[in-house]
Amino acid sequence: MQHSVREEGGVVVASLSGDVDLESSPRARELLLGLVRGGRSVLVELSAVGYIDSSGVASLIEAFQLARRAGTGFALVSPTPSALRVLQLARLDRVFTIHATLADAL
Repeated sequence: MQHSVREEGGVVVASLSGDVDLESSPRARELLLGLVRGGRSVLVELSAVGYIDSSGVASLIEAFQLARRAGTGFALVSPTPSALRVLQLARLDRVFTIHATLADAL
């Protein structure tokens, strides 16, 4: 998994790419929790994620829950079809706010 972080439109955009799996999910978790603890809304761009497993999804859920408790925004942007399918199978597409594009999210 690779990642980049930037500010856009007053929110933090974390772009993940590659596989978010058991090997890389601890890094994803650390990154996302750190960004949420920064007190600003976070958008997680998934347009380059080839594969995400349950540990990757758990990292997203934990960051979402922390953001919710802190009263900050947390949403997913442009998930790949495979990532979206995983979220749909777990019915998390009903939990997360998911935007089709970054422009829509901003």
